[in-house]
Amino acid sequence: MAVRLTLLAAMGLSTSMAVTSAPVVAQGLFDDDVIEVEVLPGWREAGMAHIAALRFTLDPGWKTYWRAPGDAGIPPYFDWQGSQNLVSVTPHFPVPDIFDQNGMRSIGYENEVVIPLHLERVSAAEPIYLQGMLHIGVCEEICIPAMLEIEAMLPPQGGADSAIQAALADRPMTEAEGRVGRVTCAVDAIADGLALTMTATMPPLSGAEAAAIETADPSVWVAEPSLNRSGNTLVARTELVHVSQAPFALDRSGVRMTVFGDNEAVEIVGCAAR
Repeated sequence: MAVRLTLLAAMGLSTSMAVTSAPVVAQGLFDDDVIEVEVLPGWREAGMAHIAALRFTLDPGWKTYWRAPGDAGIPPYFDWQGSQNLVSVTPHFPVPDIFDQNGMRSIGYENEVVIPLHLERVSAAEPIYLQGMLHIGVCEEICIPAMLEIEAMLPPQGGADSAIQAALADRPMTEAEGRVGRVTCAVDAIADGLALTMTATMPPLSGAEAAAIETADPSVWVAEPSLNRSGNTLVARTELVHVSQAPFALDRSGVRMTVFGDNEAVEIVGCAAR
């Protein structure tokens, strides 16, 4: 089930189309087809779980974004309203790449990426009717938001898919796998939000390290962190600002830092007060 997405050249405009059993092309303001999206139906697991995926294939020079895309990117957003026999959908993002884009950092994928979807269904005997809207950003010289309508039937049967299995395996290391020790957070008030200093005991990753910090509240903007390392101590500093500009409290248990190296990453969830 594949669809070819033609982007609108005007910034801020978008196009929508359905993922069906045959390719569908939406007409934009220029002729380049830049991304193909395919639903991989996947397989059923024990209990009420179903594993499927979305496969994105991009034209050379084009990129799409990880869940925390950096200052130059657009985060993906999934809305699965309209689906049937479906309780929840959890996307699993493979380890992304770090790009420099007009002097700003972005985090995402080029060429091809498979994003597995963990679905929880209501009935084990019935197929899942998957319907929803996918809002993504794609970038070459400029970033353009696009909207895609997803529609697919996932049958009760299905076998293992090597592309989905490889994407599930391409994940950040856990704290135990990355040999992460104590993790602390210091929080200080600033004029428009909070300054966060996150300190983690962990061995260096390969190559030049980078990091992304997220909070449990999507309404909190997080600046690109600066990193300092001394031996096995990594210190990340960033600023947090609520989109409403109002004061807010930080839930330390919901802070997530992903540290990137060359073709590897470690995900750290939660931090103790310091």
